[in-house]
Amino acid sequence: MTSVQNNANRTVLISGASIAGPALAYWLHRYGFRVTVVEKADAPRAGGYPIDVRGTAIEVVRRMGILPRLQDVDIASRQFTFLQADGSEVVVANPAAVAGSAAGQDLEVRRGDLTDALYSTVRDEVEFLFEDSIDTLDQSDDEVRITFRSGSRRIFDLVVGADGMHSRTRSSVFGPEERFDRYLGYRFVVFTMPNILQLSHELMMWNTPGRAAALYATGGHSDAVHAFLNFHQPQQPRGRWKDPAAQRELAAGIFADAGWEVPRIITAMNEADDLFADSVGQIRMPNWSHGRVSLVGDAAFAPSFLTGQGSSLALVGAYMLAHALATNSDHTAAFARYETGTREFVAMNQALVDTGEATLFPTTQQALEQRNARLRTITSMPHSTIRPAHSALTLPEPLDR
Repeated sequence: MTSVQNNANRTVLISGASIAGPALAYWLHRYGFRVTVVEKADAPRAGGYPIDVRGTAIEVVRRMGILPRLQDVDIASRQFTFLQADGSEVVVANPAAVAGSAAGQDLEVRRGDLTDALYSTVRDEVEFLFEDSIDTLDQSDDEVRITFRSGSRRIFDLVVGADGMHSRTRSSVFGPEERFDRYLGYRFVVFTMPNILQLSHELMMWNTPGRAAALYATGGHSDAVHAFLNFHQPQQPRGRWKDPAAQRELAAGIFADAGWEVPRIITAMNEADDLFADSVGQIRMPNWSHGRVSLVGDAAFAPSFLTGQGSSLALVGAYMLAHALATNSDHTAAFARYETGTREFVAMNQALVDTGEATLFPTTQQALEQRNARLRTITSMPHSTIRPAHSALTLPEPLDR
């Protein structure tokens, strides 16, 4: 193992305590940094839609010591059922084949289970500031001066934005989100609802061109399910789309004539208290750092849920950034090494939306028929669908303190 340099006096502020933030905090603390994590929520967020940990990211969580814990909470979906407009069955597919995962190796877990596992590894080792956030950030050649929304003021050597696709850190340092957001032509809403079909560890997805409705059971017959409505909208949303009432109204209108169980899903959406809506896009930036501030995870390179790689890229990016900082006393050189070592991996995974490998939501009848034919094919050949992009990066060995 390569030995890590002395980082005992280097302070790092991480904005965001979801996935990339705690993962980065773990590795930086391990390498001797003094780490503070600030999070606007009052605690690590529980619940959430199922997420995947695949390929290179599996090695990251193994090195963190949390792989057995995640294996214990693996959802272990048994099947994905795809439906026609009238609710009839198109195909029952192998989940690993659809996702391009390595069956028995890659994981699918509830987002809250991953965030809890990450937080548990570092909560007693690093400083967490909940119910707070960065208000102003002023950097010089030697330091970064932070004023928090709580009114307190602190000075750090480095700041890392790990605060998601709509990162405030990125906006304050690099400019407005519109510069970096690549809109992919879809909007979606997700929420939980009663398990009206008594599904168990499975997904059912209804499609017509440009529309998809899904029920995803991550538990048993009596547990609530995740409902998902995705629809094609060529123009990027602005303004009222951020209003919950407008979100419900738009989705209800788009699916007004839909069959299968969609009417009941719409009813549940209108009653849900955990509705989340957003547009589908990627963050693509020419640089992930500026001065003493860097970005990681969705803040730097959100790939969109269409790739299924957001969580994996966050974990890998955090590992690579910490490794670069631990082996370079000069932050500029460290940030450059982080980008050089990680960017190709990010680009390969973001490109999944362009190669057709991640296209589950066709916008034309012809494309829908082609997708269905592809699903029938991969169901009979699950091992042929593993995507090289998931494992395209070989991690440097962890450092010896």
